[in-house]
Amino acid sequence: MAKPLFQKVVIFGVGLIGGSLSLALRSKHAVGEVVGFGRSLQTLAQAQQLGIIDRSGSDLATELGDADLVFLATPVGQMPEIMARIAPYLGTHTVVMDGGSTKCDVVGYAYKHLAESVAHFVPAHPIAGGEKSGATAARADLYQNKKVVITPMPENSAATIARIREAWEVCGASVSELTPKQHDEVFAAVSHLPHLLSFALVHGLVKRENHDLLLSFAASGFRDFTRIAASSPEMWRDICLANRDTLLVEMGRYEEELSALRNALSEADGERLGEIFSVAHAARSKWTP
Repeated sequence: MAKPLFQKVVIFGVGLIGGSLSLALRSKHAVGEVVGFGRSLQTLAQAQQLGIIDRSGSDLATELGDADLVFLATPVGQMPEIMARIAPYLGTHTVVMDGGSTKCDVVGYAYKHLAESVAHFVPAHPIAGGEKSGATAARADLYQNKKVVITPMPENSAATIARIREAWEVCGASVSELTPKQHDEVFAAVSHLPHLLSFALVHGLVKRENHDLLLSFAASGFRDFTRIAASSPEMWRDICLANRDTLLVEMGRYEEELSALRNALSEADGERLGEIFSVAHAARSKWTP
């Protein structure tokens, strides 16, 4: 029998992102053993029951020294503490990656906490999340035909980057490279701002006294726009704070768009509204995710 791509994988955070990586590697016979770490023993037990991990880890020194791959699949706010804990125990051949939605902050954490092991850390962001979270949401095909962005460190060797690429590609993903700054600018515009707007719309409605009446008439447009407001509040709080400077710039640009719409409405300028709607319609119609 052929040797698996990774003999041992250690995952911190065995929910949707971490659990799906494990299931994907297992489905391709690309991993020998998966060990999980997490904040909740109940979640780890559930992940083991679902076949996501073989067992939960208890001793970092024992589990990390011979690990081929370590995946940090937790909210970004938890990563500094985890990096500080794992740094003394990482094996010389162990490669490390994260799955966070922001990269400049994660790179900063790595330089501060991973010390000599920073050359073995490759920041990554799988573009394959969902509003569901937890181990029960994990699935083997989550990364199939999805994009993963990596933002390699200057210290990374070609072999280390290739190893991380291979991990994602065997799961069916297409891997792209950006700088951390490019990554955070792109995703502030196309991911972080839409989530912020979705949360804001739902929050604004539920504060009204007649929110039950309003929601009882909400249909597909509201459902589609607000689907992502069902995402993890903790995760998106951390993402927004981590990328706040770039996100504030994007919010400013969006406020300019809202101001243009407000002016067109207040002046009953149907021609201007039609122009804005037509440009958006044409761009959205051409876009294929």
